Amino acid sequence: MEQAIGILFVVVGVYLLIGLVFAVPFVTRGVGRIDPVAREGTWGFRLLIIPGILVFWPLLARRWRSGSTEPPCECNAHRRAAGGCAKGPTP
Repeated sequence: MEQAIGILFVVVGVYLLIGLVFAVPFVTRGVGRIDPVAREGTWGFRLLIIPGILVFWPLLARRWRSGSTEPPCECNAHRRAAGGCAKGPTP
Protein backbone atom coordinates (compact mmCIF):
# COMPACT_ATOMS: atom_id res chain seq x y z
CA MET A 1 0.00 0.00 0.00
CA GLU A 2 2.81 2.43 0.84
CA GLN A 3 4.46 1.69 -2.49
CA ALA A 4 1.21 2.48 -4.35
CA ILE A 5 0.91 5.79 -2.51
CA GLY A 6 4.53 6.60 -3.35
CA ILE A 7 3.91 5.88 -7.02
CA LEU A 8 0.79 8.05 -6.93
CA PHE A 9 2.77 10.95 -5.45
CA VAL A 10 5.43 10.57 -8.14
CA VAL A 11 2.82 10.54 -10.92
CA VAL A 12 1.05 13.62 -9.53
CA GLY A 13 4.40 15.36 -9.06
CA VAL A 14 5.45 14.69 -12.65
CA TYR A 15 2.05 15.90 -13.91
CA LEU A 16 2.38 19.15 -11.94
CA LEU A 17 6.00 19.60 -13.04
CA ILE A 18 4.96 19.32 -16.68
CA GLY A 19 2.21 21.84 -15.91
CA LEU A 20 4.75 24.24 -14.40
CA VAL A 21 7.01 23.94 -17.44
CA PHE A 22 3.98 24.56 -19.67
CA ALA A 23 2.76 27.50 -17.53
CA VAL A 24 5.79 29.71 -18.22
CA PRO A 25 5.31 30.11 -22.00
CA PHE A 26 1.54 29.91 -21.67
CA VAL A 27 1.37 32.82 -19.21
CA THR A 28 3.67 34.96 -21.35
CA ARG A 29 2.25 34.19 -24.82
CA GLY A 30 -0.51 31.58 -24.87
CA VAL A 31 -3.18 33.04 -22.63
CA GLY A 32 -3.51 36.09 -24.86
CA ARG A 33 -3.88 33.92 -27.94
CA ILE A 34 -6.72 31.73 -26.68
CA ASP A 35 -8.64 34.48 -24.84
CA PRO A 36 -8.70 38.02 -26.27
CA VAL A 37 -9.82 39.51 -22.94
CA ALA A 38 -6.86 37.93 -21.11
CA ARG A 39 -4.50 39.56 -23.59
CA GLU A 40 -4.88 42.78 -21.61
CA GLY A 41 -4.44 41.00 -18.26
CA THR A 42 -1.90 42.30 -15.79
CA TRP A 43 0.99 40.28 -14.38
CA GLY A 44 -1.00 39.92 -11.17
CA PHE A 45 -3.78 38.22 -13.13
CA ARG A 46 -1.27 35.97 -14.86
CA LEU A 47 0.23 34.91 -11.54
CA LEU A 48 -3.24 34.14 -10.18
CA ILE A 49 -4.07 31.75 -13.03
CA ILE A 50 -0.89 29.66 -12.66
CA PRO A 51 -2.48 27.14 -10.21
CA GLY A 52 -5.28 26.52 -12.71
CA ILE A 53 -2.77 26.13 -15.52
CA LEU A 54 -0.89 23.51 -13.48
CA VAL A 55 -4.08 21.44 -13.24
CA PHE A 56 -5.65 22.02 -16.66
CA TRP A 57 -2.52 22.19 -18.82
CA PRO A 58 -3.56 19.39 -21.21
CA LEU A 59 -6.81 21.17 -22.10
CA LEU A 60 -5.12 24.54 -22.43
CA ALA A 61 -2.34 23.05 -24.57
CA ARG A 62 -4.94 21.55 -26.91
CA ARG A 63 -6.77 24.88 -27.26
CA TRP A 64 -3.50 26.77 -27.80
CA ARG A 65 -2.32 24.25 -30.40
CA SER A 66 -5.64 24.33 -32.27
CA GLY A 67 -5.44 28.10 -32.59
CA SER A 68 -8.91 28.77 -31.21
CA THR A 69 -9.30 32.39 -30.16
CA GLU A 70 -12.72 32.29 -28.49
CA PRO A 71 -13.92 30.27 -25.50
CA PRO A 72 -16.03 27.27 -26.56
CA CYS A 73 -19.80 27.64 -26.49
CA GLU A 74 -21.44 25.54 -23.81
CA CYS A 75 -24.08 23.38 -25.48
CA ASN A 76 -26.49 22.06 -22.86
CA ALA A 77 -30.21 21.25 -22.87
CA HIS A 78 -31.21 24.78 -21.91
CA ARG A 79 -29.25 26.41 -24.72
CA ARG A 80 -30.55 23.85 -27.24
CA ALA A 81 -34.14 24.52 -26.15
CA ALA A 82 -33.58 28.26 -26.56
CA GLY A 83 -32.09 27.73 -30.01
CA GLY A 84 -28.70 29.09 -28.97
CA CYS A 85 -26.74 25.99 -29.81
CA ALA A 86 -25.75 24.57 -33.17
CA LYS A 87 -27.06 21.09 -32.32
CA GLY A 88 -30.68 22.27 -32.49
CA PRO A 89 -33.52 21.87 -30.00
CA THR A 90 -33.90 18.73 -27.93
CA PRO A 91 -36.90 16.50 -28.65
